Amino acid sequence: MYKKKKLIVVTGGAGFVGSNLIKYLLKKTNFDIISLDNYSTGKKINHIKNNRVKYINSHTKNISKSLEKFKKNIHSLFHFGEFSRIYQSFLKMTDCIDSNTIGSNEVFNFCLTNKIKLIYSATSASIGNKGNDKNLSPYAFTKAKNLELLENLKKWFNFKFEILYFYNVYGPGQIETGPMSTVIGIFENQFKKKLPLTVVRPGSQSRRFTHINDTVQACYYVWKKNQCNHYSISNRKSYTIMEVAKLFNVKIKLLPTRKGERYASALTSMNLSNKVHKLFGKINLEDYVKNIVKND
Repeated sequence: MYKKKKLIVVTGGAGFVGSNLIKYLLKKTNFDIISLDNYSTGKKINHIKNNRVKYINSHTKNISKSLEKFKKNIHSLFHFGEFSRIYQSFLKMTDCIDSNTIGSNEVFNFCLTNKIKLIYSATSASIGNKGNDKNLSPYAFTKAKNLELLENLKKWFNFKFEILYFYNVYGPGQIETGPMSTVIGIFENQFKKKLPLTVVRPGSQSRRFTHINDTVQACYYVWKKNQCNHYSISNRKSYTIMEVAKLFNVKIKLLPTRKGERYASALTSMNLSNKVHKLFGKINLEDYVKNIVKND
């Protein structure tokens, strides 16, 4: 089905994970790549100057129109272009639903209709606490519902896809400022500016942090599969947010608790009756932070 097709699409290709994945795919494959991004969080500074990459500014809910002339030549699609922050999904619920429900449904239908292989970035937020965390926030809810939809599309239409659960991705190129910034990004930025590190109470929330290099390698590994499986990419060790802050060895300031806060990051072995195949990254968070502190 896929052999003669020459294009890979990455939604969110101007974002943190998407841009790093494009770099990796350029090295590891001979495919040309299309980035579809509406630049809500993606940045043009993340564009890769390569004749094999084309950037299209469009929302995923318009994917059929935006990719009409390319659809017959698309081999596979990495769907990373979703609203991806827990707390902010309370503040911007309409944007979250617009992207994660309406936009993603259009992406799924586009892939199904045109027989395009889908690799979908799921989130640990939707499977934590034995699945009970899926209702903690609009973000987790929409992501969990997308997984349910994909499983039904598999039953109804034999839709082929691979699912990869991300765990708190960090590393060069991460968002360090603004409402969509990541924990490690915030800490790095505050450390560079000689500011206290801000930790949301109680600080005992545990997370598994995965370096961007390990994440994109896992994306490539999953892409090569054709088994319609669920995978997770994480680090073997979890840290509390306070433990991570203390690695920087600077002053810490506590912030009030927030709605939708998750308190555990346990790995899951099953979701929606599917075995989740665990992949583990090699890059250690403590070594990463030590290198930042040493080079300050």
